[in-house]
Amino acid sequence: MKALTNYQTINNADGKPAFVVMPYADFLQIPGAITPGMIPNAVVGKRIMDEVSMLQAWREYLMLTQSEMAERMGITQAGYAQIEAAKRPRKATLEKAAIALGISLEQLAY
Repeated sequence: MKALTNYQTINNADGKPAFVVMPYADFLQIPGAITPGMIPNAVVGKRIMDEVSMLQAWREYLMLTQSEMAERMGITQAGYAQIEAAKRPRKATLEKAAIALGISLEQLAY
């Protein structure tokens, strides 16, 4: 295994290592670091605590505006806003949104 060299260590108040910051691409190479299809805690927390749609939670997690999502989906911002506000968007619409977000349908339909 290739030794990691492109990382930063953050120490706690005692001067002992507490965190490591590394490029995401390097993190993905660590066996078991990411489980395919996982949903980040920040997305689930946003969904539950703020009572927003899963679509909105993912969009905000990925730091996208409604306009950016609409552009990725080839629709207007107003059209996207309606989709995000819908109680049960159509499966075909969710599939298109998942592709635009770079996630699986299962991650979006949680």
